[in-house]
Amino acid sequence: MGDIAAGLLTGLSLIIAIGAQNAFVLRQGLRRSHVGLVVTICALSDVVLILAGVAGIGVVVDRAPWAIEVIRWLGVAFLTVYGTSSLLRARRPQALAVGSDVLESRTGVVARAVALTWLNPHVYLDTVLLLGSIAGTHGDPGRWWFALGACVASIAWFAGLGHGARLAAPRLSDPRAWQVLDVLIGVVMLAIAVRLALGA
Repeated sequence: MGDIAAGLLTGLSLIIAIGAQNAFVLRQGLRRSHVGLVVTICALSDVVLILAGVAGIGVVVDRAPWAIEVIRWLGVAFLTVYGTSSLLRARRPQALAVGSDVLESRTGVVARAVALTWLNPHVYLDTVLLLGSIAGTHGDPGRWWFALGACVASIAWFAGLGHGARLAAPRLSDPRAWQVLDVLIGVVMLAIAVRLALGA
């Protein structure tokens, strides 16, 4: 259960951020436009990338044990930058502006959801490299339980964001809410960086 909880918390910490993908899911939720489709595309894409990252890191560890150390320190560096930038962003909080553009066709919505997911380099850093490297520190079969937790976090987040958008709209219009989120994300990221640096 500890590995699942670690994956769940790490996955949520990485995915809860103001970004193009989340903004798109939120906007579709507020407009109630193809919400289920958008949520499914984003969540399943994350699951595929997370599992690929965990599987790939496992192969690397088996064939080149020294590589995990390189990846681990890359993860430490990335998490440190990620956490620090989140804390700095909290100093100048901004509300998430929801667009009022015309509803897109089903094809247009699918194309945009796929593009925002698969053409975003941060998605690969977060899921394949970062979650994969952190999962590798949990050993076997712990890394797969960690992956399960991360996958559940992704599915729950996108489902909650898309379908709960209208309920959250008043709160998300307040810059203070995003400031609190940025602080929490920054602290968690830096804590994970320290754990990785110490080999935990």
